[in-house]
Amino acid sequence: MPQKRTVIGDDLPNIPWEDRPAGSSDPVWRYSRNPVIPRDLIPTSNSIFNSAVIPFKNKFAGVFRCDDKCRRMQLYRGESDDGLNWRISPDPIDFKGADQEIAAYNYGRYDPRVCWLEDRYYVTWCNGYAGYPTIGLAYTYDFEEFFQLENAFLPFNRNGVLFPRKIRGKYAMLSRPSDMGHTPFGDIFYSESPDMLHWGRHRLVMRPAGGWQSTKIGAGPVPIETSEGWLLIYHGVLTSCNGFVYSMGAALLDLDEPWKVRYRTAPYLLSPQKDYECVGDVPNVVFPCAALCDAATGRLAIYYGAADTVTALAFAYVDELIDFTKENSLC
Repeated sequence: MPQKRTVIGDDLPNIPWEDRPAGSSDPVWRYSRNPVIPRDLIPTSNSIFNSAVIPFKNKFAGVFRCDDKCRRMQLYRGESDDGLNWRISPDPIDFKGADQEIAAYNYGRYDPRVCWLEDRYYVTWCNGYAGYPTIGLAYTYDFEEFFQLENAFLPFNRNGVLFPRKIRGKYAMLSRPSDMGHTPFGDIFYSESPDMLHWGRHRLVMRPAGGWQSTKIGAGPVPIETSEGWLLIYHGVLTSCNGFVYSMGAALLDLDEPWKVRYRTAPYLLSPQKDYECVGDVPNVVFPCAALCDAATGRLAIYYGAADTVTALAFAYVDELIDFTKENSLC
């Protein structure tokens, strides 16, 4: 279908893609061959989920959460020619250069995001300090060597997601302050930094809002810059009689002041309904962590963790997603 050029970014003609199923009018639809990454792609893995991918040298690279058979939460690097068939290293990433206090494996490393920013790829993830969760930060040029920086925030925090360019001359990140447990609460906050070391000017972005997003919310993939604002895909959680249920929604944030929400979906975009989303180590989870976007066509490929066990893929058009968000907004 013809698309207006709404995305402010690069073309990605080799984006993985599957057309919307016949008879469907949903703004987001699943890949028919999900899960795109099974739980046992490498011999030591119990599960592979909540992971981040990005274009790299006309192909694709990524950082993957692989929980091993000792149930240690670690980050692994991977590569793909087409974004569908992945080769993941059998060994965890060996982060270099970090102070031993924050480099020590004392809580786990999980739920990464990857962001191209200026001249390198930054990785954010939930890292441990003194046995508590916070936002780890590292960078790589080649997905071979990874250099760890200081943790971005004090514990307790999760879901650290960088913006892909400076905003008003500062680096910017979304996060979700939390606690050391499963966190029965959670708002999205905005923070900025002059140097990727000192973070401040914290601003509230969004709070839970009822229904599928009534318990807590958290940022998902790196925000996508569009002429309509920053398109943020996020997860929302409700507490059912059988535990948490994680679903996917979208919001449009102001380009210059991203803590200001212009529109936000009242209905979910995707909720756990398929077997691979409902059955697994943690049932009833759709958890988006990465999105590939082709500016020329507005095609969007969204990678999400399913049931904390496998990685799945869904598709959308940016323009349709923006229209849906505006037409079905809480704001």
